[in-house]
Amino acid sequence: MTKPLSEHYEAILRGLGEDPERGGLVGTPDRAAKAMQFLTEGYQQDLQTIVNGAVFESDNDEMVVVQNIEFYSLCEHHMLPFIGKAHIAYLPTGRVLGLSKFARIVDMFARRLQIQESLTRQVALAVEEVTQATGVGVIMEAKHMCMMMRGVQKQNSSMMTSVMLGSFRENQATRAEFLNLARGSSGFFDRG
Repeated sequence: MTKPLSEHYEAILRGLGEDPERGGLVGTPDRAAKAMQFLTEGYQQDLQTIVNGAVFESDNDEMVVVQNIEFYSLCEHHMLPFIGKAHIAYLPTGRVLGLSKFARIVDMFARRLQIQESLTRQVALAVEEVTQATGVGVIMEAKHMCMMMRGVQKQNSSMMTSVMLGSFRENQATRAEFLNLARGSSGFFDRG
């Protein structure tokens, strides 16, 4: 699979007026192809394999929040990176998910060509599916290189998205608890 992708990167270099045989560019098409495969490896992953049975019985029915999950993705419009943090919360109903699986779920969806709005929803739906929780909340904040490096070139802009499912959507107190906990995390919602 890397060979055809590598050939496309070589064509891009030529299209830019570069010589792929120039010292600094020798091997670049192969390296770029491998990098792109890594950055989009989420297409080769599925939820059940990622979770790998790490759902455990628990009598906890109080909110569980996992904060500041770092992620990076590629904008599907310009194929430029966007980088940020995710907060995930859920209300368990007899089952809790292994802690590292939240980061793996975020990465599985982030390592695809994405828009942040879809990424946030995909993560929320996956957590809901795996945990069978009565409610799930996901907040993501990211800086988008497609807005910073090109176009309007706004260096301090960021985008925040949220998806609230079940009791997080229906119950104002549950939503408020999550938002207050998320606000208390280091760096998230930091505007100063």
